[in-house]
Amino acid sequence: MHKNINFCAVRCLGTLFEGILFRDVVKRYNVRYSKKLHDLGLYLITNHAKEFTYTSLKKALAFRSTHTVENYADYLMEAFVIFAVQRFSAKIKEQMKSPQKAYAYDTGLVNAVKFKLTPDTGRLMENLVAVELLRRGKEIYYFRTREGKEVDFAVKEGLNIEQLLQVCYEVEDLQTRKREISGLIRAAKETGCNKLAILTWDYESREDSDPPIEFQPVWKWLLKQGE
Repeated sequence: MHKNINFCAVRCLGTLFEGILFRDVVKRYNVRYSKKLHDLGLYLITNHAKEFTYTSLKKALAFRSTHTVENYADYLMEAFVIFAVQRFSAKIKEQMKSPQKAYAYDTGLVNAVKFKLTPDTGRLMENLVAVELLRRGKEIYYFRTREGKEVDFAVKEGLNIEQLLQVCYEVEDLQTRKREISGLIRAAKETGCNKLAILTWDYESREDSDPPIEFQPVWKWLLKQGE
């Protein structure tokens, strides 16, 4: 019974995706290459929570120009299919030139249309956190340290980064835990931010580092308002 319900839900969301593209976006913007629009939407949803540039999308999907790719991506954003998060930099020119990360507005849509070979729960969690931060009205970026370590979310308040958030499904593995902690601490030193958290599936603890890091289950974080 549950499998039938899930199958129907996935089919409905898949139909919704097709409807948004071909009924709303194509007609509204008079899109000439509807197949290319579909390919771009599917590609960005499949690669949610991953970096992209318009040049890389042009090459991957054989578009004729980056200008067309950028226009089609804008249409998908205006139709609330995807949204993009920029890499944080104190230099606006560097920020504008850096790759962005795409997220889907609806994680159900991700499950319905993305091509996948594994559950990919960690990236789905990251997408969920991105949507919730957006819902809370936060100004969000991702951050990459000078050593190349990435932090999933840098939450900006006024002129400062007020919180750094990492999303990781499991942190029981020593190497994984060490990697997530070291990335956050390095980012904290570079941004001057002292409020650090790692959102997990079900692990809760506190790392007495400098600054300290809170490990929190993502469901508990989601229940907190105004976090």
